[in-house]
Amino acid sequence: MNTPKQSPAPTTALTQRKAAVDISPEEFRRLAHRLVDQISDQLAAVPAGPVKPDESHEVVRQAIGGAAPLPEDGAAAEGLLAAATQSLFEHSLFNSHPRFFGYITSGPALIGVLGDFLASAVNPNVGAYKLAPLATEIEAQTVRWLAELIGYPADCGGLLVSGGNMANFVGFLAARRVKAAWNVRQTGMAGNAGGRLRLYASNETHTWVQKATDLFGLGTDSIRWIATDSRQRMDLTALRGQIDSDIADGDQPFLVIGAAGSVSTGAVDPLPEIAAVCREYDLWFHVDGAYGAVAARAPDVPPDLAGLAEADSVAVDPHKWLYAPIEAGCTLVRDPKHLLDTFSYHPLYYHFDKEAINYFDLGPQNSRGFRALKVWLALQQAGRAGYMRMIADDISLAKHFYDLLENYEELEALTQGLSITTFRYIPSDLRDSAEPETTHEYLNQLNQELLDRIEKSGEAFFSNAVIEGKFALRLCVVNFRTTLSDIEALPEIVTRLGLEVDRTLRPR
Repeated sequence: MNTPKQSPAPTTALTQRKAAVDISPEEFRRLAHRLVDQISDQLAAVPAGPVKPDESHEVVRQAIGGAAPLPEDGAAAEGLLAAATQSLFEHSLFNSHPRFFGYITSGPALIGVLGDFLASAVNPNVGAYKLAPLATEIEAQTVRWLAELIGYPADCGGLLVSGGNMANFVGFLAARRVKAAWNVRQTGMAGNAGGRLRLYASNETHTWVQKATDLFGLGTDSIRWIATDSRQRMDLTALRGQIDSDIADGDQPFLVIGAAGSVSTGAVDPLPEIAAVCREYDLWFHVDGAYGAVAARAPDVPPDLAGLAEADSVAVDPHKWLYAPIEAGCTLVRDPKHLLDTFSYHPLYYHFDKEAINYFDLGPQNSRGFRALKVWLALQQAGRAGYMRMIADDISLAKHFYDLLENYEELEALTQGLSITTFRYIPSDLRDSAEPETTHEYLNQLNQELLDRIEKSGEAFFSNAVIEGKFALRLCVVNFRTTLSDIEALPEIVTRLGLEVDRTLRPR
């Protein structure tokens, strides 16, 4: 009989192991306390500094030694943290600045910052219940609370995802699975023996829809872009006409996308009427509410927002108007079974409790971070009433800015929707130009240059929109740190810098 060979005894290095990334509890406590103090001091100082430093890409790269090779040997955690903290504080755009009005990205609520810290310390894999029991229950409750917050059925299915694109992708894939006339999961798009799948979205819809049709095999030509009215809302007559035309041509309409707050102007599509069209034609109704869905039950918002409650799926982005740290998106689906039908697979090596929620069954990820904790904590800290007040304040500030523009001859108000106002700068001598085409081109150039000048100044940060061919500056308030004084300072900043740009482009 052969006697098995015995493994060599572990070396002293393994029995008294010291890993290169380990930090003792005492050192961790000391470093963490110092970092919290530095973060607190920095956030307190943000309003007095620029929104974004004016520096070149090369300067930013040099701040971290961007050309340096991977280090062979390690370095002390204390020095690394100190250098990273300084670099981030000196070379970042601060969306927590009260005059950040650019994209729909909020400054983080501090309870969310602490929630992310706690979540990463526990580090659960919220893909399977067995791997993250409490985190799974917290995510399920967060999904239900988000549904209640926006007036969506609380018994829906849903999950947290990275952001708006992914939240919309999940709804898109559920729609394709449910409404395609063949088994699209098994045979893919090649299994379609009939006409082309068609989906319908207004020409104000975010670019996620192009990405979705590209990534998931339909191709961007499958999109039917529906015209909008003078308020940037989907034209229902055009929608019906296009659906009827596609059916007559033998194609397969399957999805209509409504906007609960468009990215450019905050426009809200006629959601109840779109829901009725979808019921009539047996189409999936998806609402892109990444921005505006959370305002559905706030005071003085467009009544059409209530129509999102009739959708088959809704995308919501807590890291937009619920002030959660990035990343935090959410998909809500009316019938939870549709998520299982779209995403669930059970290979032999999966041995997980089928009675519990396993989020790998409900979305595209298997390994998933604990995104829900920061949202769950903030929903409890603020409550429904607290969030409705903050959202209403943001809307009021954007409307106040729109009204302020009437007092400035050089500023032209263009649109106002939810917490977004668009406008542009017009030199006084060009308001009644005898050469409208030439003036139009010049004003577009002027406002593009002005947008860049404002950003470089660090005094404020806007983004842009194009309204009926006019290049516009776009103010979006999703920031609980913004006050009335921040809003009332903007016209002077814009007119002063606008005059400087105009004098540069048209030397007197």
